[in-house]
Order: sequence, then C-alpha cells, then structure tokens
Amino acid sequence: MIETPIKIYNTLRNVVTKVYHKLNLQKYETPKGRKEIICNIDAVTLGILKQSCGIATKISLFKIIAPACSYKTLVVSINRCLELLKKILSFLCISNRFNSHLVKHVDSTDLPVCSLRKARNHKTMKELASWSKSSKGWFYGLKLHLSVDLFGNIVAVHFTSGNVSDREILKVMNKDLTGIFVADAGYVSEKLEKEFFIESKRMLLTCTRTNMKKIATFDDIELLKTRMRIEDNFGNLKQFHNLVSTVSRSVKGFLVNYLSSLASYMIA
Repeated sequence: MIETPIKIYNTLRNVVTKVYHKLNLQKYETPKGRKEIICNIDAVTLGILKQSCGIATKISLFKIIAPACSYKTLVVSINRCLELLKKILSFLCISNRFNSHLVKHVDSTDLPVCSLRKARNHKTMKELASWSKSSKGWFYGLKLHLSVDLFGNIVAVHFTSGNVSDREILKVMNKDLTGIFVADAGYVSEKLEKEFFIESKRMLLTCTRTNMKKIATFDDIELLKTRMRIEDNFGNLKQFHNLVSTVSRSVKGFLVNYLSSLASYMIA
C-alpha cells in the first residue's frame, strides 16, 4: 500500500528537480536561518504526489508518507510553494506550445469551493469565489479556463471568479498564441471574433446557439466536432487528479490544490 506512492514520488521528484534547476528556483530558498525540514523540491513533489495518487486530503498524505515532521509542518511546507508552482506551470504551458497543433480548443469548467447548502456561510474563499451557473446548475466558487491543442496538451491556463464571462478571458489567456481556436456557443460574439482575429495567424470558430442560423463549410463542421475533446481534459483533472477541493482551510490551500492538480496532469 505504501510502496506504490513512494515509487511515484521518486519519479515525480526527478522531474520536479530538473524543472526546478532549469528555472533556477533555488534562488527562492531562504539563504539564512534555520534550514527547512521539508525542502522546496520535496514540498512541491508532495503536493503533486497527492494529486497524482488521488489522495483526497493532506492528512491522508501525511499518514501514507509518514514524514519525519509534524502534520502542520507538512501543510505549511506544501502551501508555501504556491509561487513556485505558478512558475512550474507556466514553464510546462510554454513548453507545450513549441510543437502544439494548429487547432486549439478553449473552454472553462466550474470549481465549486463548497456544497450549495454551505455557500452562504463559506468564509475561506469569499474574496475570490462567486455564484454562477454552468450546464450542470448553480455553483459557488471559481472557474478554470483552459486552452489545449488538438492532441490535448495544455497551452494556457487562467483562473477567475465563477461569475466572470468566458469571452472576457479568451483574448487575455491566448494573447501570445496563434491558430484556429474552437469554442462552444458561450463564446459567440461578432465583436470578439473580429478583435481576436489576426490575418493568417489566428481566428475563432464557435458553435452556434439553437436559435441561430450560420453558414458553415465542411471543414468548419469537422473542426467543431473536435470541440468536445477538451472535456476529456476537465474530466481527467477532476476524476483522477483531484482538481476540485472543498476541504482546504486557507486560500493558499485551495490554490495550491488547483495548481498541483494541473502540474500532476501535465507531468504524467
């Protein structure tokens, strides 16, 4: 029961160490004072391990790994690596862009921070979370916006409050990207299509709403058929990498959970 996580940990640690030194992240280590019980590389690796193995909580991780420190030290060590995870995730996205497919998919998914019955009394994420409605109904929390290429490689990531329009984020998230961006009807906007368009470099292709009539070529129809592939990314992140969390006790805890989940998915 314990051997499998340890093997995965060692594999993940090798990858994290390479990225850590490539990005020169050791400059963020504390140069003076008492040495950290859990170093940054180990803390980042433990956070990613938790998501990779589908371990629901940090207390469960603590019991499985049994580190030579207190539970509080483990939690503080993992949560302090938020900025490091941001840099690692940015590096992974940029790396995926080099050989990315011309066709890219854009969409968002809900990240509830608590159940609906607890939403009115939820305090931890009240500064960031908001009420919104998805295809599955109402939720209270954040949104994860992704851009992935036709192969499923994540090339851009953005987090917003739950009530932020997907159309507002599209240009911001993909400002440095080119290609044919395929999206659902939530991105329908003639103004957005014109603003997003760059001749011979970038265009937006969206599905139509049921009350709309729009002429589409055979190629357009075939491209729109691929749009659902991005749902595989969201499904895998939620089912196998613990993307959604409602048990964290701090803002950092929630954000580290999200970023570790994405890093786990992209490294795997």
